Amino acid sequence: MASSASAPTRQPRWYNYWGWGSGDMLGAGAQAVITGWLLYFFTTFCNLSAAEAGLILGLPRLLEAITCPLIGYVSDNLRHTWIGRRIGRRKIFLIATIPLLPSFALIFIAGHSFTYYLLTFIFFEFVYTMFLIPWETLAAEMTNDYRKKAKFAGARMIVAQSSAILASYLPTLIIGALGGKDSPSTFLIMAAIFGAIFSLVVTLVVIFTWERPYSEAEKQVQSAPLDVKTALMIPVVMFRDLFSTLRIRAFRQHLSIYLGGYISQDIFNTAFPIFVVTVMMGATLIISQLLTIMYVAQLISVMIAINIVIRTGPVIAYRIAISFFGAGLLLFLAFYYLRPARFVADLGALGGNMLSALNPASATFSPVLIFWLFVPILLAGLGRGTLNFVPWSIYNYLPDVDEAVTGQRREGIFAGVMTLVRKLAQSAAIICTGFIIDLGGYISPKAGPGEAMQQTPEAIATITWLLILGPILVMLAGLVASWRFRLNAQTHGVLMAEIDHLRAGGTEPTSPEAKGIVEDLSGWKYHQLWGRNSIAGVRH
Repeated sequence: MASSASAPTRQPRWYNYWGWGSGDMLGAGAQAVITGWLLYFFTTFCNLSAAEAGLILGLPRLLEAITCPLIGYVSDNLRHTWIGRRIGRRKIFLIATIPLLPSFALIFIAGHSFTYYLLTFIFFEFVYTMFLIPWETLAAEMTNDYRKKAKFAGARMIVAQSSAILASYLPTLIIGALGGKDSPSTFLIMAAIFGAIFSLVVTLVVIFTWERPYSEAEKQVQSAPLDVKTALMIPVVMFRDLFSTLRIRAFRQHLSIYLGGYISQDIFNTAFPIFVVTVMMGATLIISQLLTIMYVAQLISVMIAINIVIRTGPVIAYRIAISFFGAGLLLFLAFYYLRPARFVADLGALGGNMLSALNPASATFSPVLIFWLFVPILLAGLGRGTLNFVPWSIYNYLPDVDEAVTGQRREGIFAGVMTLVRKLAQSAAIICTGFIIDLGGYISPKAGPGEAMQQTPEAIATITWLLILGPILVMLAGLVASWRFRLNAQTHGVLMAEIDHLRAGGTEPTSPEAKGIVEDLSGWKYHQLWGRNSIAGVRH
């Protein structure tokens, strides 16, 4: 059994935090465009039903049940090969994606068939995964310090929310440049811009990051010849690795928190543009401006959450986030039932510029409009930003818990499992959301967004209740799971001290308190730690 004994000798500087964090311009930026706009684009401009659009968004994620753990497994084990040691077992994947990322624009070409959109989306999702999993491991490899890992997570989330703001506001700018015309060209131009940005930021990640140095034990390991028997065993070992991560208690709890925060947003992101069109009587421009306000609030929320997580741990931040997001959702439900009489007329008078509603001297000034346009979406954004930050701030510490159990560093397989679980859950959420909207009687417009207003009361009620009830139920499930989660700055410090103690040859805990903390986080008895258990030999 090989251990990654030494802590990283290099210390991250400010440009390393932001260089690595810039990768979430792709990680979150692509998802902001996909979950925020793609179902709306397909149903509005491509003559696809909500169910067909949901299948296109969901089916590729099912294929990643193989690709996610495979990429994680291979990137972990490339350390034993020449290419892994010379170029980097993570960076070789990143470099390969750079010329492929502009393919993002192919998804947003209107006028093609269901099969075309499905195949182009599958291709981009594979390229995206090939970047995402190796990239996510790098922060955990560049430092062992709790606060520095939180700073990496914070830089990532600030970039993520900034990319989401760009994804939401670009349609407003492009529509303005096209003379106010709402057309599929808006989305093609947006996707082309993002494709170019994606290639740029991956280049920055390659330049400003590094991988964990090899231990002496790892340097002595030579890659085994890849014969038929070895090749056939790779899938077996890979999936044993995958399931072994679920035997770490903190990781199981973390997945519940992660899914509670992210699936709730998947449902919201998919249903919200259609809610705006059918219930609030807006179009692409209003959707763009509302999403921009929400993502600005998310950015503010992330900056606040960084300090809360560092000082108190992730659980309190998670509970506060659920409260804010839930309050925003309930206000959207109140809007559905109240249907303020002046709202639609006042919205039409704005001419697409929501900010003019804030000017008391303007003829379009309306307190009713201001409240319903700004308050619910601001509350939702404040909650969602923290829900985005908390799980990824936790992830950076999970390989440390795993090292206490196995004596190994397995950042890649943990990133692979997280991405796999996330995408499978996201797939189910988006497919179900699309089918529920379709079953409710939603009629996809045939000639642009204007016809989307003519929907039955049953279709509108279905969209509304799906938007509100779906996220709240999922968040409550995550809230229950978060109640027993104990990983924070204090317990992480104890964990790292015990890892040093075990690495030095210790077999007994340094104190009863340390014993209790490490056993609670890992889910294993102390005498079973550091490879003295059934999962430590999974990789050898």
